[in-house]
Amino acid sequence: MSVLIVIPARYASTRYPAKPLVALTGASGVSKTLIQRSWEAAMAVKGVDRVVVATDDERIKAEAERHGAEVVMTSTECRNGTERCAEAYSNLGGGYDIVVNLQGDAPLTPAWFIEDLIAGLEANPWAELATPVLRCEGAMLASLREDRHHGRVGGTTAVFGAGNRGIYFSKEVIPYTSESYAPDAPTPVFHHVGVYAYRPETLLAYPDWPIGPLETLEGLEQLRFLENGRAVLCTEVEARGREFWELNNPSDVARIEAMMAGMGLE
Repeated sequence: MSVLIVIPARYASTRYPAKPLVALTGASGVSKTLIQRSWEAAMAVKGVDRVVVATDDERIKAEAERHGAEVVMTSTECRNGTERCAEAYSNLGGGYDIVVNLQGDAPLTPAWFIEDLIAGLEANPWAELATPVLRCEGAMLASLREDRHHGRVGGTTAVFGAGNRGIYFSKEVIPYTSESYAPDAPTPVFHHVGVYAYRPETLLAYPDWPIGPLETLEGLEQLRFLENGRAVLCTEVEARGREFWELNNPSDVARIEAMMAGMGLE
């Protein structure tokens, strides 16, 4: 199956303006922008036919092209990354079996997360889109709880049922558990990794669906699929010793740089 990866990136983020242009320093001391690191993460994925950056901002376009990325310009009317991916796919003329949305704020996304996601969608014809979930160990759960205690959104959690069919996603820590867990102990909480693989017909239909109350309350684009009765596959992925975090807030820069240093990522 032919696969296209789209990296949606916008300048005017409400929580973190100019986020794609933020510099992140790796273990070797080399500084690269977030959009460059996200593009490099996409290029490391096996079995992908094409990778493009989708943006409505000339500054992001210039930075992406500076390090060799292909850029597709999209309108300023896109309300989230999925809508931007849909427009980019349409602008490219279609022609792919699977479209992957690798959001531009997740530079630590391992290649095998996306490879497993693509394989999961290929193996489950009932699914209209797939997204990765990572079982939290005690340390990650504690970090998520700490962020919520201080009013920060440190990550999104996912709940799914039989066949790994998605039930709900939330910026709160769900499901609730009152237990304490050792730092390396598995927990019943799954961290949602902000990557998606869509069937093209589902992706192209998405922008025309109404924004429902759950998407409005949570601010999570994937809830539009659930609110419109679409089948979402939650593909469980393995960390393999890699730490993972999205860049949601300015305070996350130091955290991600420390993770890169600890993993020896340049």
